[in-house]
Amino acid sequence: MTKFYLKTNSKTAETKKPHFYILNKGMNSGKPLKEPCPNCFVLTANTEEELQSLYWLCFGLWKAKSFHYYLKGSVIPFITINDMRKAIAGGYEIAEENKPVFQKSVKVLQLLEDKEKQYHQNIQLIQDAKRAIFYRYISRRRK
Repeated sequence: MTKFYLKTNSKTAETKKPHFYILNKGMNSGKPLKEPCPNCFVLTANTEEELQSLYWLCFGLWKAKSFHYYLKGSVIPFITINDMRKAIAGGYEIAEENKPVFQKSVKVLQLLEDKEKQYHQNIQLIQDAKRAIFYRYISRRRK
């Protein structure tokens, strides 16, 4: 089993090892993040390869809403650091049992994420084009 370190993120703490952040409050608890936010944990791995494996494991667990089981609190739900460790360790054990299937799933997830980013960029371009067309119409009316 891979060794990973999970701790509460601090603004003053800096880490040189490969790391990513995990949201710990709200209904998106467990969502892996590239940049820190006020309510997050930081997961540190020994190698970049382990980090990528853990990142996509967390992403899959988050998308499957596996962290919802561990949420506590009635107004603002949150996940404790021990529950997060338990969920990630359990997911990693399952992934290690069937590593080729997990790696194939990760590749598919990466491709789908890339496609989603492309679609968001295309939608943004379409919105910009609509705005430009309407702006051109308005600027003619003012003259």
